[in-house]
Amino acid sequence: MKLTILGGGGFRVPLVYGALLGDHAEGRVTHVVLHDLDAGRLSAVTRVLAEQAAGVPDAPEVSATTDLDEALTGADFVFSAIRVGGLEGRADDERVALAEGVLGQETVGAGGIAYGLRTVPVAEDIARRVARVAPDAWVINFTNPAGLVTEAMSRHLGDRVIGICDSPVGLGRRIARVLGANPGEAWIDYVGLNHLGWVRGLRVNGRDELPRLLADPDLLGSFEEGKLFGTDWLQSLGAIPNEYLHYYYFNREAVRAYSQAEKTRGAFLRDQQAGFYDEMKQPGTAALTAWDRTRAEREATYMAEARETAGAGERDADDLSGGYEKVALALMRAIARDERTTLILNVRNRGTLSVLDAEAVIEVPCLVDANGAHPVTVDPLPDHASGLVCSVKAVEREVLAAAESGSRATAVKAFALHPLVDSVNVARRLVDGYTAVHPGLAYLK
Repeated sequence: MKLTILGGGGFRVPLVYGALLGDHAEGRVTHVVLHDLDAGRLSAVTRVLAEQAAGVPDAPEVSATTDLDEALTGADFVFSAIRVGGLEGRADDERVALAEGVLGQETVGAGGIAYGLRTVPVAEDIARRVARVAPDAWVINFTNPAGLVTEAMSRHLGDRVIGICDSPVGLGRRIARVLGANPGEAWIDYVGLNHLGWVRGLRVNGRDELPRLLADPDLLGSFEEGKLFGTDWLQSLGAIPNEYLHYYYFNREAVRAYSQAEKTRGAFLRDQQAGFYDEMKQPGTAALTAWDRTRAEREATYMAEARETAGAGERDADDLSGGYEKVALALMRAIARDERTTLILNVRNRGTLSVLDAEAVIEVPCLVDANGAHPVTVDPLPDHASGLVCSVKAVEREVLAAAESGSRATAVKAFALHPLVDSVNVARRLVDGYTAVHPGLAYLK
């Protein structure tokens, strides 16, 4: 089976390959093709993968190319993990937003809109190429903003594109762990959009254990989200939010923390990864060792500003292991081998949430089999959550409309309608600022 990874020179690719190395069952991936526009980054990641594969006799073959059609031809699965504008673009997204006093995080608020505006045209072109060159392939989208990009690609690929994120999985795992339950045996009632969802129940043997957690302040305050949001607020909500909702519920504090940080997250990762890729240009570098060291620092500093704002302290060791690669492998196995499973995924709504139309991509538990991912029926969201979901989905739709039409006015509308942008004039200045620094937004007229 052939797997193509778009963005194959990306730093997190070895996580995916490491997961593949542990799969020895029939029908496994035997050939991995890395595609990237940067041949130097491809070379660096290929070296890391070669060291990972040392001593593994049935390790999947790895090849690399800068030709997209060559990479896609014959693919059974395509992982899309591109970053349009690179980490320099992410740092610019943060800087321009903060200059206007609003959040520039890469998937939330102004930064997410800017990232989406320059990514959607590229993602749609990839989707069209997949439909033409590899029409039987399944696309698993890692690219942020994951829900928005998955919806853009679904317009060309239908249900054969599925978005993934490790945030809901990590959240469910933490809740199960603190309740003494086996995460693999728990049903997680999680509903929302990507980076905008809530766990409303965690059922073990048919019993919802979440009320027990919410009733115990000590237990509730013992894990990441309890520290991040505070026990009083979680008890008021009656649910456990995705960690990214911290940017909505504590926006003023988050913007202040980002503004006061020595470096924004994007600037930190830009400099850190530049150091890694520079180090990899040296022939004698121990590639896997250098990658492991860089990854550990990256994971430990994840959402550092939000945790500092909340006084949440350092991340727990159990939360430093990532997870999106495991979700991707489980999804791929379920489809390729008809190994039926349940995963929280980004898929088209199909009536699951009544407040959104059928084509809207949402993030919910899905039953997965050889025919793809099928969203599970869920209870309606409370009004406060429905309002936020509908508001952000409306913004995503304006981003898609702006990308399709090239309309600068529609781009302004997308920014202005976002709950975390507090003025139409700010929205106009954001569009001015982003078009000035991003060549990928030159299409907005």
